[in-house]
Amino acid sequence: QVQLVESGGGLVQAGGSLRLSCAASGSIFRINVMGWYRQAPGKQRELVATITRTTTTTYAESVKGRFTISRDNAKNTVSLQMNSLKPEDTAVYYCNADVIRFGYGYPQSYWGQGTQVTVSS
Repeated sequence: QVQLVESGGGLVQAGGSLRLSCAASGSIFRINVMGWYRQAPGKQRELVATITRTTTTTYAESVKGRFTISRDNAKNTVSLQMNSLKPEDTAVYYCNADVIRFGYGYPQSYWGQGTQVTVSS
């Protein structure tokens, strides 16, 4: 199996910064796209940022210029540097990875358990 474990959430004042990290472990042959999603209370889960193995990135319009996604292919980790945080960034942030497991010829999507980010005004 594959496990994704997030860390780095917390409480921060508006304008502050946080860094989220996610480590994938288990029977991993290769990880294709990795990403971060978030879900605020009463809202649907939404994409924040994604990054391919060749470090092509995409960002939600609401976080462009403030958040930076990065990954380490050797360590199977992905990080999200969040700067200039706003109260509307408050949500549970989830790590996602498209993983090809040993013995499988196709990627499967895995999710972390989520980490709370709260931005106070």
